[in-house]
Amino acid sequence: MSDQTTRNDAPALPGLPEGALDFDFFHGRWRGRNRRLLERLVGCQEWTEFDCTVECWPMLGGLANVDEYRSEHLPGFIAMTVRVFDPKARQWAIHWADNRYGTLDPPMRGSFGGGGFEGDLGIFFGGDFHQGRAVLCRFHWHRGPSPRWERAFSADGGQTWETNWTMDFVRVDE
Repeated sequence: MSDQTTRNDAPALPGLPEGALDFDFFHGRWRGRNRRLLERLVGCQEWTEFDCTVECWPMLGGLANVDEYRSEHLPGFIAMTVRVFDPKARQWAIHWADNRYGTLDPPMRGSFGGGGFEGDLGIFFGGDFHQGRAVLCRFHWHRGPSPRWERAFSADGGQTWETNWTMDFVRVDE
C-alpha cells in the first residue's frame, strides 16, 4: 500500500483483551533472511538461503494485522499473512496466501506465553499437507528486536518435528 501513515498509525481499540497486542512488535518494515530445507520429511540436511522483505500493519483496531512478503526465490513471488485475534479464546489464527495459488491456507492457532513456555515465544499449530500427505504444522514466533519465525512439520502425529523453514528479521524502518 502506498499510504504508510494510514496503515501504521491506526489507533488500537480501547480495552483490548490480553494477548491482542502480541504481534505489535512486527508492525513496520523488515528485511528477512530465509533458510529452507530443499526437501521435507525425507531426512534432507541441505538448506537453501534467500532474502525477503516484509511489511506489516495493524487492522481491525488492533485485533488483526496483515503483512506482505516479497522474495525473488521464485521470480515475482508475493505472499501475505493475515493474523486475527479471537478475544474469547485468546488465540491467534494465522493464515498464509501467495500468488502461486491465491487461496488462504488453513489457520495456525496459538498464542504467546502460557503452557510452560516463555512469554516471548509464540507457538501455533494446525493441519497442513505436504506432497498430498496430511501433516501437522507448527510455527514458532520469537519476539524481540530481531524476531525469528520457524516452521516445522510432523508426519507422526506430533511425536517428532522437522524444522524446514526459518526466517530471521532485521527492522529497516527505525
